[in-house]
Amino acid sequence: MIRTVLLWALVLAVGAFGLQWLEYRFLVRAFSWQVYVGLIGAAFAAGGVWIGWRLAARARPETFARNDAALASLGLTGQEVKVLERLAAGRSNKEIARDLGLSPNTVKTHVANLYGKLEVSRRTQAIGKARDLALIP
Repeated sequence: MIRTVLLWALVLAVGAFGLQWLEYRFLVRAFSWQVYVGLIGAAFAAGGVWIGWRLAARARPETFARNDAALASLGLTGQEVKVLERLAAGRSNKEIARDLGLSPNTVKTHVANLYGKLEVSRRTQAIGKARDLALIP
């Protein structure tokens, strides 16, 4: 962040120096004000595109490694882990049942078991705790 601030400070300082060097008063009389507005707008647009590109080009995180020790200590079954992954994807109980070929009541039972084993009372809490324990990506 400091590097970005210093970079933009340097750009602004060079711009200020450039305006003084080009004798600002002469240029104001030589060109209409629309030219300056266009140049300033183009500079801000180019800066915005550059910053957007830099922010979007972040490195991807490493591949996910499941915490098998936490899975074993909590006693989660494979089916419960599948249900937990689909909960994290934002699916409803009916969608989870359809995906896994289970009845909705079985999914409700798995969700209740997950709540008990993770010691939570809501879906969001279960997902948050599972991510903290590295059970799901």
